[in-house]
Amino acid sequence: MASFKDTFDAYNWEQTLKSIFEKTESDVLRALGNSKRDLEDFKALISPAAKPYLEQMAQLSSVLTKKRFGNTIQMYAPLYLSNECNNICTYCGFSASNKIPRRTLTNEEILKEVAFLKSKGYDHILLVTGEANKTVGVDYIENAIQLIRSQFANISIEVQPLSENEYYRLTESGLYAVLVYQETYHQEAYKKHHPKGKKSNFYHRLETPDRLGKAGIHKIGLGALFGLEDWRADSFFTALHLKYLQKTYWKTKYSISFPRLRPHSGGLEPKVEMTDADLVQLICAFRLLDEDVELSISTRENELFRDNIVRFGITSMSAESKTNPGGYVVEPQSLEQFEISDERSTEEITQMLKANAMEVVWKDWENNWQ
Repeated sequence: MASFKDTFDAYNWEQTLKSIFEKTESDVLRALGNSKRDLEDFKALISPAAKPYLEQMAQLSSVLTKKRFGNTIQMYAPLYLSNECNNICTYCGFSASNKIPRRTLTNEEILKEVAFLKSKGYDHILLVTGEANKTVGVDYIENAIQLIRSQFANISIEVQPLSENEYYRLTESGLYAVLVYQETYHQEAYKKHHPKGKKSNFYHRLETPDRLGKAGIHKIGLGALFGLEDWRADSFFTALHLKYLQKTYWKTKYSISFPRLRPHSGGLEPKVEMTDADLVQLICAFRLLDEDVELSISTRENELFRDNIVRFGITSMSAESKTNPGGYVVEPQSLEQFEISDERSTEEITQMLKANAMEVVWKDWENNWQ
């Protein structure tokens, strides 16, 4: 059966990157002038030739975002359930190669963490685990969803890739969205950074959104981890993936996240630096490519960057995040997956958004659980 693999295999990484760098000022101006933009326009907008037009891109992005989403920012919080993982990933603090204390939250501990997040006003929650099927497989994830589903309007997960049937099972249990990042679309680099574990299977991960679409999931989140390879090529393949999925699974909603490599236990320096200006350019390019896609920014980014980017295309953000299991109240000192940059409280983030004339949205849609 056809999947994104067929589309992906028709492209060459080096040729794609070369074509991006060959875009000219005329290509950029054409893209800016188009009312509907395609992937060639997207290449122009993420190219070096577009840098002098960043302000114009930001203004257009702001207009399009307000047109579609209004002056709103959706708030969500991650809840890390487990740091147990069978994969070796060079960029992750949870990697099996890192000698850290491992723990998986019990039902009682999950409810303690949930009580804290509810006290802060959160109605959208993202459940996160390492990839350890025997410990935090589909049974554990389904139990966690069923345990908390009456308390949240939306439950999303970021866990190991599952089968179509397992995704369908979780959707029936109350799951709303799944985030699955390819990390990098560069196959050789992917192999280098994932030398051991099920995650080392590049195509199995690449086809995960197809399994989600077939299972009827409400929303799929895509993204690449910037720093592993050239951000422009990885961004193009993310956009290619998005457009394929939108055409194939048109009933599903989509979101894009923009994680940059952050310090963690074990450490990995970025191969390719992505500057703040680069990231602004990319966020605006995605908004100009697609008015409807949700764009999310996490607490990986610093305060100043997050304060400014909310005006130029972002539609959802996290706050007061903890990237360790039990990090809110159960075991605040356990080791994190990566270091947080914006450590402000939920209340401080809310005030910042209001100062930017943004309306904070805690709940915008709700499943009928009963």
